[in-house]
Amino acid sequence: MSDTTKTETAPDSTQKAAFRFRDLGKMFGGSQSSGRQFGILGALVVIILLFEILTKGKTLDPVNLINLVNGNAYVLVLAVGMVMVIVAGHIDLSVGSVAAFVGIVVAQSMFVWHLPWPLAMLLGLVVGAVVGAWQGWWVAYVGVPAFIVTLAGMLFFRGANQFVGNSTSIPVPRDFTFIGGGFLPDFGPDFGFSNPTLILGLLVAIAVVWQERRLRSNQRKMGAVSAPLWVSVVKVVVLLLVVVGATYLFASGRVGTSYPIAGIVLAVLVLGYSFLTNNTTIGRHIYAVGGNWRAAELSGVNIRRVNFFVIWNMSFIAAIAGMLWIARSVASGPGDGVGWELDAIAAVFIGGAAVSGGIGTIVGSIVGGLVIAVLNNGLQLLSVGADRVQMIKGLVLLVAVGIDVYSKRQGKPSIIGLLTRNRRQGLDELPVPAAPVGTQTPTPAGGPQETARPKDLTPEG
Repeated sequence: MSDTTKTETAPDSTQKAAFRFRDLGKMFGGSQSSGRQFGILGALVVIILLFEILTKGKTLDPVNLINLVNGNAYVLVLAVGMVMVIVAGHIDLSVGSVAAFVGIVVAQSMFVWHLPWPLAMLLGLVVGAVVGAWQGWWVAYVGVPAFIVTLAGMLFFRGANQFVGNSTSIPVPRDFTFIGGGFLPDFGPDFGFSNPTLILGLLVAIAVVWQERRLRSNQRKMGAVSAPLWVSVVKVVVLLLVVVGATYLFASGRVGTSYPIAGIVLAVLVLGYSFLTNNTTIGRHIYAVGGNWRAAELSGVNIRRVNFFVIWNMSFIAAIAGMLWIARSVASGPGDGVGWELDAIAAVFIGGAAVSGGIGTIVGSIVGGLVIAVLNNGLQLLSVGADRVQMIKGLVLLVAVGIDVYSKRQGKPSIIGLLTRNRRQGLDELPVPAAPVGTQTPTPAGGPQETARPKDLTPEG
């Protein structure tokens, strides 16, 4: 070969840097990663360190961290469901009111009807499922936009909360408060740390290493392109450092405390719904409908079923959030749930979801929720007034979404879309059957702004 050919085929320093950046982008999630989520994770670390300095060590104090998890678990739980709603191209404004309604029903069932707390929790989940089915039916089978349906739900269930509870607070039994404010029970010899928290941290560390080995093994068996070994090593080391640090902080709290039960509930939901969105048919269909519902419909995706599921599931998760809240606050009252939907929506968008739908992850939404939680907590530790806290949160949300919009308007690739190309390519591989004669096939080049929601999904006949 000539020197000219060698020069043309050899990657230059710029290309090598681009390859390294692309490899680095695979660190936290492989093909599921997002540039915005990677940046938000870095922003979360910076915010924590900044407040740790400004508060003189109070932010990472074990007692404060435990309160941070217990006090914000309900918002993070709502974010788990809200991300699927937004990815599918909808918005749910009723989650705060639904959570409050379920909370008052559960509290009354224990305080007035004297139901045992396990049966009361089961009742709360059933109520949430029924509410979700009601709202999902209007969205999926009647064709009313989710914004309108859930706005009506926000008004209706806010009134229902006050009607059931007579606009008064209803206390909950002490046994039930364990769910929202309790901890893993301690056992074994006293080493100065919480033994169950140490064991939990060890199990998480083992799971991190095992998951990375399993990921690379599966990619090798399937012949898929995997990240370089150094990326996996750095990823595992970083995650292990985070796990060890968090385990030490939570295990070294005051006597009688350990990792919160609310945190366990949140972790189970994150793991379960991450598996659902990444490894199941319904998860792929949610992304397909949000990315291009016309192409998804031609591919055989049941759009009504997907829309019904995401709305139903959101109310079901709102029921869990409502029960976590009343368990921590020891009562249910008419002021519960106010503004919760805004915090959940903000967490999802800050965590990397696209306004037009089709992009977003469970983990990214949790990171976005943690950004809001740490901001709230840090500003409160600095004695910043509630008015300025709301202003700062609004600016953070505006900047997080505005950066991506500005990038697209300047003719540059979307920051979100550029680094989630692998996921979108996976969705584009769905087989699209040929359109029948006489029908109009949607143009694949149409961007999110050209994709409209179906005006009427009412079945014929």
